[in-house]
Amino acid sequence: MATVEAVSLSGGHTFSKQNAASITLIPGLGVEGDAHNGATVKHRSRVARDPNQPNLRQVHLVHAELHEQLASEGFTVAAGDMGENITTRGLDLPALPTGTRLAIGRAAIVEVTGLRNPCAQLDGFQQGLMAACLDRDDAGNLVRKAGVMGIVLAGGAVAPGDAITVLLPALPHRPLEPV
Repeated sequence: MATVEAVSLSGGHTFSKQNAASITLIPGLGVEGDAHNGATVKHRSRVARDPNQPNLRQVHLVHAELHEQLASEGFTVAAGDMGENITTRGLDLPALPTGTRLAIGRAAIVEVTGLRNPCAQLDGFQQGLMAACLDRDDAGNLVRKAGVMGIVLAGGAVAPGDAITVLLPALPHRPLEPV
């Protein structure tokens, strides 16, 4: 069973986010009180390119199993440290197809829009973390492991312990790409 392990937010453009008892998701905007909340893109590098593009990165989700894998490689990463709003357990987020809907808690629904592209800020947090969040598959293709991004379709409170139900899109499934 997939669950929420932690929730985090930051009102400023900080790399890490502070853990909270709960967060509130707002349809079409993201996490209430978070710097990335909005209908248009809020990530500073993307704003510099085109401030009017839609915000496909309203919510950042990371699976707790990634934190455990990173710990086995010598890194110390806790919930919220990589900038995620929702830390999950029991769900292979990067393996989900584009358009997957995650029903979280009593009412919230997040639609997965794509992969988070690991950036150099990871190395600013801990040297070597960016490379640890990238891999190659058997065919030599780049594998991004730094979580997924999504948009809020239905709002509501989300808290640690909440159940997550996966609603897959219609076939054919499209693999996630960086957004």
